[in-house]
Amino acid sequence: MPKHPNNPPAPIPLAVAAMGVVYGDIGTSPLYALRECFHDSHGLAVTPDNVLGILSMIVWSLVLVVTVKYLLFVMKADNEGQGGMLALMALSQRSHPVSLRKGLSLVVSLGLIGVAFLYSDGIITPAISVLSAVEGLTLATDVFTPYILPITVALVALLFVIQRRGSGTIGSIFGPIMLVWFATMALLGLYSLIQTPKVLIAANPWYGIEFLIHHAGIGFLVLGSVFLVLTGAEALYADMGHFGRRPIQLGWFAVTLPALLLQYFGQGALLMRNPAALSNPFYHLAPEWMLYPLIALATLATVIASQAMLSGAFALTLQAVQLGYLPPLRITHTSAEQHGQIYFGVLNWAMFVGTVGLILSFESSSNLAAAYGIAVSGSMVITTLLMFRVVQTHWGWNPLLAAAAVGGFLFIDLAFFLANAQKIPHGGWFPLLLGAAIFTVMSTWARGRAIVADHLRVRFPPLRQFVNEVLSKIECRTSGRAVFLSQYPDITPPALLQTVKHNKALHEQVYFLTVHTEHVPFVSSSGLLEINTIQENLFQVVARCGFMERPNIPRVLSQLAAHGHVIPVEETTFFLSRITYLATPKPGMAIWREKLFVVMSRNTQRASSYFNLPAAQVVEIGLVLEI
Repeated sequence: MPKHPNNPPAPIPLAVAAMGVVYGDIGTSPLYALRECFHDSHGLAVTPDNVLGILSMIVWSLVLVVTVKYLLFVMKADNEGQGGMLALMALSQRSHPVSLRKGLSLVVSLGLIGVAFLYSDGIITPAISVLSAVEGLTLATDVFTPYILPITVALVALLFVIQRRGSGTIGSIFGPIMLVWFATMALLGLYSLIQTPKVLIAANPWYGIEFLIHHAGIGFLVLGSVFLVLTGAEALYADMGHFGRRPIQLGWFAVTLPALLLQYFGQGALLMRNPAALSNPFYHLAPEWMLYPLIALATLATVIASQAMLSGAFALTLQAVQLGYLPPLRITHTSAEQHGQIYFGVLNWAMFVGTVGLILSFESSSNLAAAYGIAVSGSMVITTLLMFRVVQTHWGWNPLLAAAAVGGFLFIDLAFFLANAQKIPHGGWFPLLLGAAIFTVMSTWARGRAIVADHLRVRFPPLRQFVNEVLSKIECRTSGRAVFLSQYPDITPPALLQTVKHNKALHEQVYFLTVHTEHVPFVSSSGLLEINTIQENLFQVVARCGFMERPNIPRVLSQLAAHGHVIPVEETTFFLSRITYLATPKPGMAIWREKLFVVMSRNTQRASSYFNLPAAQVVEIGLVLEI
């Protein structure tokens, strides 16, 4: 199980690498964000005052939300170096663990809703980003207009097809390409800014406040479009484990923030000179000779941003599986060197269907913008709420001080969320519907596992009681070693009970092994194993792993040698309990949720494959359990 390197790379190379992963989404927002602030539905004229007011809101949104909230506050809440919604939820539970036996707690519910929103964001991002880049072709000639959707779908299809091969071979060039992208945006914006330097007065926050006061209800609607400049901010925190806090902060202050500010000021300056450029202010910044190269670069940048979102979705799924909020799915490691490069086929193609469906349904990036934002703003609200629990319980802050620290951020997040809520009838319903479906799946699996554990505790005796009452009477002990895997160390494994009941025999040496996922990303070697002797030649082993690690039983057994237990894998028989669930009207969950749990359990990855066990040495014993 991998651990953090003892000598991490220098911040500057990591900051360059982070350009292609961390800042891809937020770095491509200038393609559509400012344009959407003047959408026809807002009824705003492209006047200098309106441009300055909107620019002021954009500037201070980047400063307050991205810089202050995420880079200077939230990123301090790292779970041993890891960030992201599930890492934050796990951190909030470390001091006060929660149980799912009586239902989902508020903390778990919030975390799962946030994860559901992030999955929705991962589906919408490739659709709106790639489509907005390809739409630049219509500025060059009308010939491309009928082919915008087919070209976009083809690019998205290619993106999802190559996921199985992993991003390792091309990942090294992502950062430099995005550096070129940010440099290009900065230069285009600077050239326009020099022509109309007056636009810089938008840095005064009063212009944004005055805009909201003078435009009242419309200003609140515009705030939902202003939020588009923040999409991707969650990635700064989520990818902290890959690059570290300092490289991400360095990349933001040295490259990303200056480039974004110059680009947005440049677009604002252009609109003050030529309001007709609103049709696509990003591409209108470029001279005519540069249009096609810029479209190619923008398309490449949006594909890289989409790649980063997909990689993040795969990593998030691994965490959810390890923490017990999703069933074990078939996982493919796409790199022998990089543990984090993984691929989930089912998830990949489900996201592909969702992304293509969005492109064909909404047909333009402007229409998609109506669906974009609600999921991201919702996840930001949840991050802030979880931060309150972290600063109070994990950092030990006084509740009043914690409320004061978090309250300002929550006010801003709620304002953006409510502004985006106005989009629900116009496409914002999609991420909410998708998020509700994902939350239902995750909460059903988590709750179902808790119900199964309760049923097993009723049906099967405690392990030590069974050993004392039954195993001590068995006289036939066959030579060799057996490892019984069990989810619950205090319950007799069903496979053990069935073996004793039908065979009346047991191996000479028996190990009861439970793999327990901790609320930390990685477990140190000193806390990896816990070994207890039950009786002579009968041992109970609890192997601990972090939510960023995938359990590997042969590796665990090899580590037992340091504790005096030499267990050759090739000479060991592994017993697994294969449980078939039946939905019944018994108390627990609604019958439809029980049926959903049954369907998910039937499509999980086999335990022998999940734990990396040699198939020829695995014995699976079936059991039917009514829930």
